[in-house]
Amino acid sequence: MTLLRFDPFRDWERLSEQVLSGRTAPRAMPMEAFRRGDEFFVALDLPGIDPGDVDVSVERNVVTVRATRRPARDEDAELIIDERPQGDFSRQLFLGDNLDTSRLAADFERGVLTLRIPVAESSKPRRVEIGSSDERRQLTDDRTGQPARAEEHANA
Repeated sequence: MTLLRFDPFRDWERLSEQVLSGRTAPRAMPMEAFRRGDEFFVALDLPGIDPGDVDVSVERNVVTVRATRRPARDEDAELIIDERPQGDFSRQLFLGDNLDTSRLAADFERGVLTLRIPVAESSKPRRVEIGSSDERRQLTDDRTGQPARAEEHANA
């Protein structure tokens, strides 16, 4: 009794459908992106890929992730079904100028590559001090009411 039905023409039909329709096998990495506080996170699914076969590079505001999935079988193994995509995968992420790519960090755990990208300091909300008319009065000479000269104000 066999558990797998073998149909040698099924793969040929699938291949001819892809060629004639112009579709190719998916080579994208499923992704999830979210923000937590002052950091953005991107999680990319890379199941079955060795961490040594993953490369992350940054050029300006473009992050490129490349990975290679190698066959899990030995060369002398008889192939029955092969539905797992293999070969090279890549994905580019175009980031906004508000992120600090120089501090990008990457972790790979249980087949998921997680990128952590902090928000740039210049893009974080900040408090702006507001001057008052009292400060402007302090810059006038009390005797004359005229604007004080810089050296007089510096000596005060």
